[in-house]
Amino acid sequence: MKRNAPRHTTTQRHTAPRRCKTFSLRELGNTRTSIDRRTLLRGTGAALALPWLEVMRPSSVMSGENTTDPSTNTPVRLAALFVPNGVRQDCWTPNQEGTEFELSPSLTPLKNVKDELVVCTNLWNQASNVGDGHYVKTSGFLTCTTINKSLGIDLNCNGKSMDQVAAERSQNQTPIASLELGIDPVTTGVDTNVGYTRVYGSHIAWAGPTSPLARELNPRLVFERLFRATNPKASSASRDSLLLDRVLSDAKELHRQLGAADRQRMDEYLQSVRSIEKRLNNQQHGMQSWEPIQKLSMDAAPPEQKPDDFPEHCRLMLDMIALAFQTDSTRVCTFMFGNAVSGRNFSFLDGVSGGHHDTSHHQNEASKLDAYQKINHWHVTQYAYLLEKLQGMKEGEGSVLDHSMILYGSGLRDGNSHNPHNLPILLGGRGGGRIKTGQHLKSQNDTPLANLYAGMLQAFGCDTDRFADSTGILPGLLA
Repeated sequence: MKRNAPRHTTTQRHTAPRRCKTFSLRELGNTRTSIDRRTLLRGTGAALALPWLEVMRPSSVMSGENTTDPSTNTPVRLAALFVPNGVRQDCWTPNQEGTEFELSPSLTPLKNVKDELVVCTNLWNQASNVGDGHYVKTSGFLTCTTINKSLGIDLNCNGKSMDQVAAERSQNQTPIASLELGIDPVTTGVDTNVGYTRVYGSHIAWAGPTSPLARELNPRLVFERLFRATNPKASSASRDSLLLDRVLSDAKELHRQLGAADRQRMDEYLQSVRSIEKRLNNQQHGMQSWEPIQKLSMDAAPPEQKPDDFPEHCRLMLDMIALAFQTDSTRVCTFMFGNAVSGRNFSFLDGVSGGHHDTSHHQNEASKLDAYQKINHWHVTQYAYLLEKLQGMKEGEGSVLDHSMILYGSGLRDGNSHNPHNLPILLGGRGGGRIKTGQHLKSQNDTPLANLYAGMLQAFGCDTDRFADSTGILPGLLA
């Protein structure tokens, strides 16, 4: 498996975070024990995160075009927020259709941004209606493709995620093509109940069929990346290019000492890392006209250590999305509130005990349904927080939210039945005036989810009316 390194390596970070282990490539090649997923390759001052390799198992931008609103010359942004384990069905969907809808119990936190919202009903992801469990529905959430059933060696989602199609469109417009964020580290091993590697449950963003994109989990490291983007140093690109060459040269030593499967992954990964050189060249030549909408100060940086408190961690990550869009450091972002089959304990909510996944398997028990609803309500509250934050960021005659599309949803409807029909999908923001908001958009039964994505991509500026298995643009979506 490979990884799109330009979006996930930190070529300007010369000191590895204290929580990460760092090894020279020679030291990595000599180790016979498992290594941590956060291990960095260190070569003459440069640090690159490794792709996921079997040895990590526990011992037990010039081709893009402009993506701005032509009427205001303001950038259009796109984000996708993923929530695991579905929703309580009877509390999710509004009773009324069209513009006169009332928010359902789960959606009441969105009352202040109701006019900026599209509630989508009757969408489904047909490609994920195979197998059992959560993994097909998670890795296929933004690709609308069927992933290969795999125990970990031949990962393949058979497509590219919608966010990465958008990122290719805008990649020469910002210093960071896209940001992939999360809370939980990559889950490894095999879920023997369904026969899928758990790695699938840790990714929604795919640069290509075999390239799931790793997520940054520490808000401080995200902020530092944004800070460097908005405060560039003239010599940084040339220096990073030199350091990258040294790391890639040294990587040949590690390659010879890996097993066959890991050698293939490293070959693919290092090939993708070479594309960093193109990005660095863009920094020196193609990005000279880019200026941050506003610069950041390190005085506003989050704490160095990743928060232990889950609600605080989520809020900080949402703040990073808002900062990234406000500064125009990137126009594409994904965020996972949790991995597939997340057992996150939500006992910080009154009346909730136990893990999220167990609660979602409610078996229609009243107490579990009540707890399930409270968890859903909390997640929507976080979504409302981001929308309101973007709405409060003034930009031109409107706000950053006016020029954004913020998707929210899960890969299944009901956690008890693993139902992929009528997915819980929300879209916030007007997409530069291209999205018709303030409506409950009820489509025909089993309308492809990809129809929504095709519409979002067109609103983003992509010259397309198709995506994956779409049959066209979702009727009623575009203004």
